[in-house]
Amino acid sequence: MHEQAPSRTAMAAAAHRAAHQVLEQGRIFTDPLALAVLGEDAERIAKDAQAHPSRRGMRFFIAARSHFAEAAVNDGILLRGVRQVVVLGAGLDTFAYRHPLSERVRVFEVDRPATQAWKRRRLAEAKIAVPKTLVFAPVDLERDALLAALELAGFDRTQRTFFFWLGVVPYLTDVAIRATLGVIGALAGGAEVVFDYGEPPTTLLPDAHAAHQARAAGVAAFGEPWLSYFEPTDLAVTLRRLGFTAVEDLGPQALAARYWPSAAGATLERGGHVVFAATA
Repeated sequence: MHEQAPSRTAMAAAAHRAAHQVLEQGRIFTDPLALAVLGEDAERIAKDAQAHPSRRGMRFFIAARSHFAEAAVNDGILLRGVRQVVVLGAGLDTFAYRHPLSERVRVFEVDRPATQAWKRRRLAEAKIAVPKTLVFAPVDLERDALLAALELAGFDRTQRTFFFWLGVVPYLTDVAIRATLGVIGALAGGAEVVFDYGEPPTTLLPDAHAAHQARAAGVAAFGEPWLSYFEPTDLAVTLRRLGFTAVEDLGPQALAARYWPSAAGATLERGGHVVFAATA
């Protein structure tokens, strides 16, 4: 990705969220600001999505991971004392601008400076108000010290914190991923995180592998290649070593059974996962 340009994959994820509102009426995940923040009209979004039926699976996965994450943050705020929310790689995420519980917490949006500047322009153009509880923290997870940047923005490491980390992990190096998880797992006030990842392409069946390679080539062409993959059992061990005492990992079939059960029988065993992990 060009350092002075917003993330193309952040735009694509936002388009999937908006298309889900139009084509499936937000059945899995409702986001009333998805179209407005993207700056697109419903007809154009629908036509583009319908012209590319192969994107449907990714659209459903993005909706499912968002639903899973926001269900977890609901419980975190209401049941487990979460008082801060950090959105890592925020892109055009709208949690802070529409969620009824966002007013109860301090929200920190973390992203690369260029993408964050683009989002702030989109918010202004869409006339979406920035809440007083929100802080923007420009950070590059590959280069910057996350905790130092957050604390500079007013973050309190003694408060229990929930981290959204959606659509980011595959684009980071293993070093940056482990460093970020290490920061989250070591927070004195306790922490929770929801993130997604993909299994190694070599574990996929031929048709799924071919589809993966085509998508990988597409994001690489944007300058945002997929860099990291994980085996579920190995990742679980890593998370526990980094201080997480609770881990829930939903693979493709578990996600389908929960969010689109009519298609569960046709879902591949391997592919994209969504994880919730928490410290005590």
